[in-house]
Amino acid sequence: MHAHLATLMTALALPQYGLSTVFLVSLVSATLLPLGSEPAVFGLVKLNPGLFWPAIAVATLGNTIGGAISWWMGYGAEKAYERVTHKSGELRALVWLRRFGAKACLLSWLPGVGDPLCAVAGWLRLPFWPCLGYMAVGKFLRYLTMTAALLWVFPGGL
Repeated sequence: MHAHLATLMTALALPQYGLSTVFLVSLVSATLLPLGSEPAVFGLVKLNPGLFWPAIAVATLGNTIGGAISWWMGYGAEKAYERVTHKSGELRALVWLRRFGAKACLLSWLPGVGDPLCAVAGWLRLPFWPCLGYMAVGKFLRYLTMTAALLWVFPGGL
């Protein structure tokens, strides 16, 4: 198993797979799995400075799709919860979040809080498309800020 994983990681590190790797890592990191995608974006941009905007766009797309997956997981979990318990699972904090609505998904970029926030948005049945739009804006601004800041801090080489 370890050999197969090492082979896969080596293949994904090849330059021709750079953007697809960024997409995959960004998508997975937006789910509830603990993974950060910023190092992959920064590494690709550092190796290929001409890919700055494509890398930001691909990372934003992958991370937004991952957020959408989390939204649907939350939606499905809430449906299953209601089916089993025959009651709504809203707590005081969820009521507070509902008050902000889809705009709360702007905070989906926050570490540790953002990914569960997408799932909670689905749990609350907040409108999918506005949530997705706010997720995309928040995630785009995160990648743009983080990558630009890292390039400013490490301008020459590591």
